[in-house]
Amino acid sequence: MKTVQYLPLMQGKSLAMIFEKRSTRTRLSTETGFALLGGHPCFLTTQDIHLGTNESLTDTARVLSSMTNAILARVYKHTDLDLMTKEATIPIINGLSDSYHPLQILADYLTLQEHYGGLNGLTVTWIGDGNNVLNSIMMSAAKLGMHLRIATPKGFEPDLRITKITEQYSKEYGTKLLLTTDPLEAANGANVLVTDTWISMGQEEEKKERLKAFQGYQITMQTAKSAASNWTFLHCLPRKPEEVDDEVFYSPQSLVFQEAENRKWTIMAVMVSLLTDYSPQLQKPTF
Repeated sequence: MKTVQYLPLMQGKSLAMIFEKRSTRTRLSTETGFALLGGHPCFLTTQDIHLGTNESLTDTARVLSSMTNAILARVYKHTDLDLMTKEATIPIINGLSDSYHPLQILADYLTLQEHYGGLNGLTVTWIGDGNNVLNSIMMSAAKLGMHLRIATPKGFEPDLRITKITEQYSKEYGTKLLLTTDPLEAANGANVLVTDTWISMGQEEEKKERLKAFQGYQITMQTAKSAASNWTFLHCLPRKPEEVDDEVFYSPQSLVFQEAENRKWTIMAVMVSLLTDYSPQLQKPTF
């Protein structure tokens, strides 16, 4: 096995990791990645610190700013991130909020870059809920030259404000945008089929209603027949069978485990970019 050596770019630095939600990939990628770079990650749940019990978010942000070099927060409300950004004197990294999941999208784009050799001109199809992961795709795909086709059930469309911004980006960058309720229409000609959970954390009480609304949205090989011949599949995990069947999920076209691993390399890149002036001499992605 080839031994890989990492520059100790985070030596002497510490990272506060505030997690209000469960996590596998975000936690492991951040802890192992930051440690590989020589830093010290501090995992903090609401059971470990006073946040939300008898200390305000403002006070917590100020205290952590005096002891750590950055804060990664996985929260319910995006407004909490906004407040932390206002009160902290160190970088605040969105580890997931109800509005966005940018770290996941960085890993998705790296995975597609590795597989296709470039992003420009790809058609990405989202079939599922108009959630935070989709929001992050919508806010970025056109900037990288990717066309976007979105299928959501009626009543589960993406946020109207984000849709308007996405329409503007599509015009500005010359890409195509489709919003529909028909999964097969959205899958037509797609290079990339993407879905996510239909029931996010905090929506458990809506499970029965949501499963009914999303009938017919499972991604199968029948869905893939409408896609381009070089189609691939992405899912940020954890996955449930109603979202995508085993035949697609474990197929050669599925990039989900490469995608999961890339959470580690992209979060390492984010940390290096935010906390150092190091510039790697690498070939830049083609767009």
